[in-house]
Amino acid sequence: MTQIRVREAAQFLGVSNDTVRRWIDDGTLTSTKSAGVTVLDGLQLATLARERAVLPDDPSNMASSARNRFVGLVTEVVTDKVMAKVELQCGPHRVVSLMSSDAVRDLGIEPGSVAVAVIKATTVIIQTPDGKS
Repeated sequence: MTQIRVREAAQFLGVSNDTVRRWIDDGTLTSTKSAGVTVLDGLQLATLARERAVLPDDPSNMASSARNRFVGLVTEVVTDKVMAKVELQCGPHRVVSLMSSDAVRDLGIEPGSVAVAVIKATTVIIQTPDGKS
């Protein structure tokens, strides 16, 4: 069982430490003590994170086989004659895409606009911190 400290749980859930403590007090989360430190079960946190995730509506209204779709705000566009770098802020995640400058113009991409990053990859690398299970 993965054990996660209150401070880390708050970061993963995007809430304050106090909110996590209130959820422990009201029974939303259960905690234990490990070496005098309050810890939470990683599986329970993952379940809560999925249940409480607030996902913006996908404005494209298109069916797609790609399951990794991140709706966000365009925060930066850097273009030259041929290529462009587009950055989106999708919740707490920064997504960067390289595309043609023509595509940026055709799609009307500019800072402050809403866009959807669609990611269809055959390789996704998962990493874990050293010493954590």
